[in-house]
Amino acid sequence: MTLISGLVLYAVFWFMALFMILPLFVRNQEEAGEVVPGTSPGAPDEPMIRKKLIWTTIAATVLWIVVFLVIESELISAADIASLTGRPD
Repeated sequence: MTLISGLVLYAVFWFMALFMILPLFVRNQEEAGEVVPGTSPGAPDEPMIRKKLIWTTIAATVLWIVVFLVIESELISAADIASLTGRPD
């Protein structure tokens, strides 16, 4: 894996993790019982962005390390994937 492909793969994992983690543990203002005037009742009460960004980074890093080790150890090669799809090498 080259440096650029590693960075791109990490970015993909990071954004996927971010979009999965963002909706977790969100209470809207209506559920909290305190709607700020001029905002939507569905707006988050406390979005906890900093914690979510930290958890996103941890999740993406762990996943990237696992995939990196699988690729570098050649546990699964491109030929293995080609044989699963039925395409010739």
